[in-house]
Amino acid sequence: MSLTINEIDRIIEMAWEDRTTFEAINFQFGLKEQQVIELMRTEMKARSFKMWRKRVQGRKTKHEKLRTFEKGRFKCSRQKQITHNNISKR
Repeated sequence: MSLTINEIDRIIEMAWEDRTTFEAINFQFGLKEQQVIELMRTEMKARSFKMWRKRVQGRKTKHEKLRTFEKGRFKCSRQKQITHNNISKR
């Protein structure tokens, strides 16, 4: 599979995000978890990769099956709701 520089950058960004699952990366780019790990290993400095692996291993939010919420997307209780491009006020 041939990826553009922009796609590689986006995959790395998504992999670093805590709440972006490997399944979401697979859906968008067709890369399985092991392929994402290999991409991260080749594209990042060794120390950064080790930091990322330590951070990601065992993290429930990186795998859809381990998440505690089932439907919809995670939303922080402090996140403001947006309706018709206006931020609603409480």
